[in-house]
Amino acid sequence: MRYWLLKASRLFCSLLTLPLFLAQVFGLRSAYKRVFPLLAYHITFSYNDKVNRMKKELFRNVCGFANSDGSLRLLEIGCGSGANFQFYPYGCTVLCADPNPHFETYLKRSMDANKHLTYEAFLVASAEDMNELDDECVDVVVCTLVLCSVRDVKMVLREVRRVLKTGGAFFFMEHVVSKPSTWTFFLQHTLEPLWFYIGDGCTITRATWKDLETAGFSQLHLQHIEAPVTSVIRPHIMGYSIK
Repeated sequence: MRYWLLKASRLFCSLLTLPLFLAQVFGLRSAYKRVFPLLAYHITFSYNDKVNRMKKELFRNVCGFANSDGSLRLLEIGCGSGANFQFYPYGCTVLCADPNPHFETYLKRSMDANKHLTYEAFLVASAEDMNELDDECVDVVVCTLVLCSVRDVKMVLREVRRVLKTGGAFFFMEHVVSKPSTWTFFLQHTLEPLWFYIGDGCTITRATWKDLETAGFSQLHLQHIEAPVTSVIRPHIMGYSIK
């Protein structure tokens, strides 16, 4: 019974998104690419307040991957408006990459507010193809709330491993699908079609930890947590992998 209820609820939600689907087919959603960075910028403040302790815990040992001279080159993929800058260690060099060029205005605001960092460049690039970057060119790669919206998680993780130096680390924090027995799982699968359009491609039913487990890193430190946020994205994973 629950299976058919889930199917019916998802179908109903999918029908509600039909105008959004047609708008995308005919190229009418391009304006949303300009609006979404503004929405994301303001949502960032609320999200960071709620997960502040979690992010401090996540990034506390980033400086441990610095070079012998103390330098540390960090790449953030899907950097958005720079929500993580405040958590990075003093003096590190930050390279930003995001496929949406309209984030740059809000990114600069975060740069101005975090003068303890050195900013190298903003690359307009998808995480699946960062061909502007050389092999093994960064010490740390970071992504938070990014793997939910990329086209191919496995391809992104291959790119992460390519640009990371041997011994470097990939730090992540992502919302993931809940356990099948929960109502959160039901809501995630029901609302996913609508959430996808509102969240500019965000998928809320990914078991991202499985991709991380098979990505070929030499070490994986991962924990499942419940973030103090909206119930449909409450299940999270966080941690880091070492190349």
